[in-house]
Amino acid sequence: MKYHLFGNGKVTFGVIVLGFFVLLAIFGGLFLDIFGLNPRANDISAISQPPSAQHLLGTTQFGQDVLAQVVEGARGSMFVGFLAATIGTAIAIVVGVPSGYFNGITGHSLNFLTNLFLVMPVLPLIFVIAGYLQGTGLVMIAIIIGVFGWAGGARTLRAQAMSVSSRDFVQAMRMLGESHRRVIFTEVMPHLYGWIASMFLGGLIGAVMAEAGLAFLGVSDSTAISWGTMIQSAQQQSAVLRGLWWWLIPPGLCIALVGTAASLINFGVDELANPKMRSASRALVKRTSAARRAALATEAK
Repeated sequence: MKYHLFGNGKVTFGVIVLGFFVLLAIFGGLFLDIFGLNPRANDISAISQPPSAQHLLGTTQFGQDVLAQVVEGARGSMFVGFLAATIGTAIAIVVGVPSGYFNGITGHSLNFLTNLFLVMPVLPLIFVIAGYLQGTGLVMIAIIIGVFGWAGGARTLRAQAMSVSSRDFVQAMRMLGESHRRVIFTEVMPHLYGWIASMFLGGLIGAVMAEAGLAFLGVSDSTAISWGTMIQSAQQQSAVLRGLWWWLIPPGLCIALVGTAASLINFGVDELANPKMRSASRALVKRTSAARRAALATEAK
């Protein structure tokens, strides 16, 4: 039986949720313009107001509309997530696949570079560099996260590329005199698409959370609006102690939903790319269905 990725309920839910936030990030500015919302506008007549008909998610201590900031924050956080994941995945492919395909000095040199980044204290380095470049904006934050977040994915791709490169059809292509470029792109890479997609989704989750962590610690552009800067601002103004839950919960919930959605899609991609996992999932479904039928039959007697 053919396995369909979107036939999985978890994947469908994840795609819907993640797609919603992607559309919110793309068309968020249009949404704000249509409804006349300004995430930076201060309404002194509605300071620290709970959710109401006028402000659906309430207002901050400065009278700023929380809904407008959540929409604007989606643009910032999703931008950082996708850009950092793209950079990290691209570097992992460029370094990891050739290091697994080639032998000799090329493969060993690329493997050494991967090991070097693996043993680096990545999180402290990100904090130091981001702090040194403070105020440069979300683009630089995304670049920093992507540049220092590729080593684990490169190691995985190297192992998979080594496995694929040792198979008979790849060896036959080499013996026929095909160029290394053609063998890599037409024979090796197609077997790694599932791993690459999984790596990208993992990088997206990590980047969104890393940006939120950097912003929470104050190592970010204070003029930019993202879910992380919203949480940082709420923490600075003691929103929890003052009972302003509507200021803190929406951005945190958005981050959690993005992480959950990407993880659910990742599970589906793993099942599609890994036949053993797919077989295990089907076996579990069969056992569950058999147990349910047995229970119904017992009740009927």
